[in-house]
Amino acid sequence: MATSKTTRAQTGADRMTPELLWSLGRVSGEGLSPDGRSVLYSVRHINMATQKSATKKYWLNLQTGQRTEAKSTKDVISREAQGWFAVDKDALVRSGDEGQTWEPYAGGLTDAENIKVSPDGRYVAFTRDVLVQPILGKDRWKDLPKTTAYIFDDLNNRHWDTWEDGSYSHLFLLDRKGSGTAVDLMAGMPYDCPTKPHGDASDFVWHPQSTGILFVTKMKAGKAYAQSTNTDLYFYRLASGKTENWTAANKGYDVAPSFNKEGSKLAWLSMARDGFEADKNRLMVMNLAPDGSRSAPVELSRSFDESTASFLWGDDQNTIYFIAPYRGTERLFEVKATDGGRKEPWQIASGEFDISGLIGQLGDQLIVSRNDFNHAAELYQVSLQTGDMQPLTHENDRIYAGLKPSRTELRMVRTTDRKDMGVWVVYPPDFDPAKKYPTLLYCQGGPQSALTQFYSFRWNLQLMAAQGYIVVAPNRRGMPGWGTQWNEAISGDWGGQPMRDYLAAIDDVSEETYVDKDRRGCVGASYGGYSVYMLAGMHAGRFKTFIAHDGLFDLKSWYGTTEELWFANWDLGGPYWDKRNAKTYEQFSPSNFVAKWNTPMLIIQGGTDFRVPIEQGQQAFQAAQLRGLKSRMLYLPDENHWVLKPQNALVWQRTFFDWLKETL
Repeated sequence: MATSKTTRAQTGADRMTPELLWSLGRVSGEGLSPDGRSVLYSVRHINMATQKSATKKYWLNLQTGQRTEAKSTKDVISREAQGWFAVDKDALVRSGDEGQTWEPYAGGLTDAENIKVSPDGRYVAFTRDVLVQPILGKDRWKDLPKTTAYIFDDLNNRHWDTWEDGSYSHLFLLDRKGSGTAVDLMAGMPYDCPTKPHGDASDFVWHPQSTGILFVTKMKAGKAYAQSTNTDLYFYRLASGKTENWTAANKGYDVAPSFNKEGSKLAWLSMARDGFEADKNRLMVMNLAPDGSRSAPVELSRSFDESTASFLWGDDQNTIYFIAPYRGTERLFEVKATDGGRKEPWQIASGEFDISGLIGQLGDQLIVSRNDFNHAAELYQVSLQTGDMQPLTHENDRIYAGLKPSRTELRMVRTTDRKDMGVWVVYPPDFDPAKKYPTLLYCQGGPQSALTQFYSFRWNLQLMAAQGYIVVAPNRRGMPGWGTQWNEAISGDWGGQPMRDYLAAIDDVSEETYVDKDRRGCVGASYGGYSVYMLAGMHAGRFKTFIAHDGLFDLKSWYGTTEELWFANWDLGGPYWDKRNAKTYEQFSPSNFVAKWNTPMLIIQGGTDFRVPIEQGQQAFQAAQLRGLKSRMLYLPDENHWVLKPQNALVWQRTFFDWLKETL
């Protein structure tokens, strides 16, 4: 905290700056103590000079408010829960009423990751990479150890920011009473657990009675993998030594499995349609009998016209608390597993903030993570009876105390097809309606990601407003939180109604006297970057400047180089050589409208972004230059679809705001 305070004093800032933003502590809830008295959370700070992060963990006593640093793994486990836990790759610990017992592993944990011990302490599950297919030249020919060659015979040869090397993350099981040799539960299979690229240790979970382990994987490879979203939940039963597919009937995503405490029910998130990665995320549940039989899955969210973001089992083993985007924020709901989805979920808490994480339940209180446009995440305590919220952590209070916040409002705008659209408007600190302000249209990516009261360390709307800009952020077609029909309407219509939604939003807000119509800009990333390129050819003089980050410029070349083809197949209709998709590639590709570009443009591109590869940014920059437009390209050779390195992030923000000062 001293570092943050000094930073503000040095800058003399009473508004958010890029440097202050990166000095904030990043709070994450980790769990509750078994006695219900304390919550464990971590705080991560970034050292800008070294570009490394330092994380500290704390126990917060919920009765006294006292905070104690957990300086060792032993200190964390002592109050984390009762049972067996992996400490590291050399030992495990049993924590109980009688104290702690430390035991060495039987062996076999070389290169182990994501270590999890069965509740009865007998088995250790973990993951490690296994070479399945010789793709690297050095794996095919041992006499050429220095070759850098790759040899591919199929697709899925790269994903997000990583080339396929023939190694896959497999789930292993070690019997501590056995031979000491770990068994590969996925031997010989070209599949991953955790799933790539975003899976983690939550992709596998022990049954509470230690009867087996449930894991997530997508049992597809090559072209089939690149065109499918069909992950399933597989249960390895210890008694039989066999693996069972528990979700074979569902053809879309099945992820985030979680048993209730006694193991009588399983809940998970599921999408029905294969290839549609933005399908309604359904909250599913099935009953589990002691004899190993299962009931048919039931959708608990079937009467709820929104997607579930995350969920948590309640202490009664029948209530599920979940988060869902709803009308411009992420809200907290509850549903009963025994209702079978017949009743509308009950909303617990709402306001101009997002509930961004669920930590655990303590009686009639729930511990959650909360943030809004003006504040990074902190932990809060929510009354399950009233929805009242009380802050628990105050990691960044001293920084925010010296900053003037931005006022935000959700404004309803009429679209060109007579629909009501929610539009967030973020005003500069000390906003004076008698003055005129430059105004930015913010275009959200996704294209089907929620635009709520998020807090970003890059696309930070408070930071933009703090530099003196009004920010207009429309929940255009494609945004979750406004019904599944609104969410799905963007597929196959990328450059149609969503573009008209953007223009309706900026036109409506521009009717206010405080908007300087001669100083309007348009900014966005990913599909938001695509939107920038598209609007540059159709804005009819509305905007004075554009900023596009990792945007799709030419849909033909993008289809030929992107990797998750299920996304392109669903949203574009399929390949460009299929004449049924002619409208998409002719009417909705920004490259076809470059002749109408007449406005300065900043183009930002990551070098290892395989979702929107480098040729997209390069083509856009070359087109702008050859059109004779004032244009600039910020190229980040070691960044993917995001900007993850701290100093690169500061370069990004400084370049972003320098460009706006020059052109707006």
